[in-house]
Amino acid sequence: MEWFGAEGYSIARAVAQRGVGAVYVLAFVNVLRQFRPLLGERGLLPVPAFTERVPFRAAPSLFAWRYSDRLLVAVGWVGLLVAAALVAGLPQQGPPWLPLLAFGVLWVLYLSVVNVGQTFYGFGWESLLLEAGFLVAFLGSDDVAPPWTVLALLWWLVFRLELGAGLIKWRGDPAWRDLTALYYHHETQPMPGPASRLFHLLPRPLHRVEVAANHVAQLVVPFGLLVPGPVAGTAAAVMIVTQLWLVLSGNFAWLNWLTIVLAASAVDDRSWAAVLGLVGVDVRTGAPPADPPPWFVAVVLAVTALCVVLSFWPARNLVSRNQRMNASFNPFHLVNAYGAFGTITRRRTEVVVEGTRDEDPEAAAWLEYGFRGKPGDVRRLPRQYAPYHLRLDWLMWFLALGSAAQLRWFVPFLAKLLEADRPTLRLLAHDPFGGERPRWVRARLYGYRFATPAEHRVTGDRWVRADQGLLVDAVSLELLTRRR
Repeated sequence: MEWFGAEGYSIARAVAQRGVGAVYVLAFVNVLRQFRPLLGERGLLPVPAFTERVPFRAAPSLFAWRYSDRLLVAVGWVGLLVAAALVAGLPQQGPPWLPLLAFGVLWVLYLSVVNVGQTFYGFGWESLLLEAGFLVAFLGSDDVAPPWTVLALLWWLVFRLELGAGLIKWRGDPAWRDLTALYYHHETQPMPGPASRLFHLLPRPLHRVEVAANHVAQLVVPFGLLVPGPVAGTAAAVMIVTQLWLVLSGNFAWLNWLTIVLAASAVDDRSWAAVLGLVGVDVRTGAPPADPPPWFVAVVLAVTALCVVLSFWPARNLVSRNQRMNASFNPFHLVNAYGAFGTITRRRTEVVVEGTRDEDPEAAAWLEYGFRGKPGDVRRLPRQYAPYHLRLDWLMWFLALGSAAQLRWFVPFLAKLLEADRPTLRLLAHDPFGGERPRWVRARLYGYRFATPAEHRVTGDRWVRADQGLLVDAVSLELLTRRR
């Protein structure tokens, strides 16, 4: 069965399966901590209202038959425990069907969450995790060699992920073609990290070099994955370094870390041994794996054929002038199109939410709510949250871009603040009213930019902001209830 099993990729399999399992741990922790206030029975966009109007065939989910917050918690805990077992490598020590079953459970459970998650789960890394989790399920256990065809599908996934991101940039905003995109990106990205201001303040010629290097990493290097062995391993190493650079410069949930894990699947055991040997780690391979059972070969080949057929749509998307970014061509989120930042925002606008307990909003003293990740307090150093994902904070960035669709959840959010709803308040970093109800809330728009070194030395501020007026005028709970 030499044509079927890749005996020189046992470490790559371990990294892929345990790494994807680790991301699933984060994803299900995220479900347990954030899903109910955002999408639960009393959430901002309740799942029961969604499943009433969207048929199962359009959004397959366990919750299409019945949703309850209690069931959601059960799904979250089952997913978390199964994912933790995979990180520990327990199912991988059994027969090939055991990790297949474990990852299959994770895929079904998380697909059920994503397909009812609406705008709060409308990110490309959700589809990436589902596709990656589906594929690594068929890498088998330690009893057999990882199948060549499944490794090839993982490399095809990384190829689409990187090349798609490169092409959407090149075809999109001219700032990528004239190499000026990073004049703005570090300052205007959805959720800056602690080092983002330092990256932004680098000399502009260096920013142009960064953009050029990014084009090479995303438009040229992925083709190295088509040559298994040292060439693919070198291409993977370049991608990993590039992704680590992105980890340092911003907060993109688990996108970068999952890309690193998937790219590592292209590194063979010999290369792993050489790299790890530099730090004193001795890599020893075990006994030669047994021949895979016939049923496993049949299943793997059938899944490979399915993914080859489904690859038609994302492949066509890659060569299309009207390339779609982060698109799923089927409700199961298999073999998707990926991309990021086809358009660069030149100026940063933030929505600042305020409340007051005064009776007259015209003469009131307004106090500001603090969010965990998005910019607010001009003196605060941005936090590092990735690979964890702050869904509310990310949606606040889209709201500031002027998307009217975001008001569907934002108006209910204001109502929750007026009710001093505890689950909603736990999503925030600071409630200025200590759990008490405000009489009024409003939302203001501010332009934000990073403070220059001179400004920072004088004021200690990391941001400079300027008032741009109201997004939502003062509203009370009575007014919102009347409008409904």
